[in-house]
Amino acid sequence: MRGPRPVVRRLTSAAVLACAALLVLAPVRAEIPARLSDKDFWALSERFSEPNGEFQSDNFLSNERGYQAVIPELIKTAKAGRIYLGVGPEQNYPYILALKPQLAIIFDVRRGNLHEQLLYKAIFEMSSDRVDFLSRLFCRPKPEGVTPASSIAAIMAAFQNVSPTEEIYTKNFKDVADQLTVKHGFALHADDLNGIDYVYKTAFYNGGPNLTYNMAGRGSRGGGRGGFGSTYADIQALDDGTGLNRGFLANEENWKAMKDMEERNLILPVVGDFAGSKAIRGVGAWLKEQGAVVSAFYLSNVEQYLNRNGVEDVFLCNVAQLPLDDTSTFIFTGAGRFGGGFGGGGRGGGGGLNTTFLRPMLADAKSCAK
Repeated sequence: MRGPRPVVRRLTSAAVLACAALLVLAPVRAEIPARLSDKDFWALSERFSEPNGEFQSDNFLSNERGYQAVIPELIKTAKAGRIYLGVGPEQNYPYILALKPQLAIIFDVRRGNLHEQLLYKAIFEMSSDRVDFLSRLFCRPKPEGVTPASSIAAIMAAFQNVSPTEEIYTKNFKDVADQLTVKHGFALHADDLNGIDYVYKTAFYNGGPNLTYNMAGRGSRGGGRGGFGSTYADIQALDDGTGLNRGFLANEENWKAMKDMEERNLILPVVGDFAGSKAIRGVGAWLKEQGAVVSAFYLSNVEQYLNRNGVEDVFLCNVAQLPLDDTSTFIFTGAGRFGGGFGGGGRGGGGGLNTTFLRPMLADAKSCAK
C-alpha cells in the first residue's frame, strides 16, 4: 500500500512547479476598475497631463452641428465597453453614452478644458435631475412649469424666462469648489479655482441657454459659419439624423448615465497636446498595463491645425502607442487630409463643421513614420 505514495508526491510537486511557472509566464493583468478612487482620479490626471497650452479660442461650447449624425454607424463599427478618448467640452458626452466605455479620457491642449470638465463633474454630482443641473449650471432659479419629464426644448425655453443672479452664482461657485477640494480632496493647482470661476462666469452665467461658441470668452469669432451661431439650447436639441436625440440632456436616462460616470470618477480630464510627447503616449502605456483597448477617439477638427503646423505625423505616432484593434475608430469633423469615411451630414449643410466622419485608427497608426 505504501509503494505508490512517492509517485503521488512527485506528481504533486510537478503540478505545483507547473502552476508556478504559469504564474510567472502569464502574470495577471490589472483591469480598469468600476470606480476610480478620488486619489487615483487626480493622480492619473496629473500623471498624464502636460503644461497648459494655447489655442485661438476658449471653446466652452461645441460649434459642430453634425456630430450626432455619425453615431448610428459608430455603434456598428466600434465596440462598446472599452476606452473612449476625446477632445473638447460637452460634445464628447453623446459618444460616451453611445459606447458605454469603461473609462473616458478627454484631452485638450488648454487647461481651461480641464477646468470646464471639473465644473461639469461637480454640477453633475450635486444635481438631482436635468432641471436642477441646468439651474446650477446657468445660476438661475428653477423655472415653473417644467419637471424632469419635460422635453429638453421645453426646459431650455423655460430657463429663458428666469435670470441669473450674483447671489446664486456666489453660492454655486462655493459649492463647486467645496465639491472638488473638500469632498473629493483634489489637490488643484494654484490657479485652477480661478480658471473654473472664469469658465463658469464667462460662459454659463453670462450666456445661459443662449451661450454660443462665438460669444464665449477670448479669441471668439463671429460670422455665423457652420455651428458658430448655434446656442447651447440649439446644440442640445440636435438629433442623430433619424429623429433620436442622443444628447446628455435629451432625457433623464441619458443625464443619469452621465451622472453615474462622473460619480464613479470615470470621466478623466487630461491637459495634452495631440502632438505632445507625454499625454497620449502616457495614456497608451497605462491602458496597455490594464489590458484595455481603445474603442473610439473623437478628434473634432484638431487634425486641421496639426496638419497646418506640420505635426500630424507626430500625432499619428502617438496614436500608434495606444492599444488598438481593427474596430478602433477615429471620429473627426470635416474632410481634412484623409477625406471622409461614413459621413454624417448636419442640419446646417454638407461640409466643414457640419459633417462628421469615421475612419479606422489602426491604419493611421501603422502609417507612423518610425
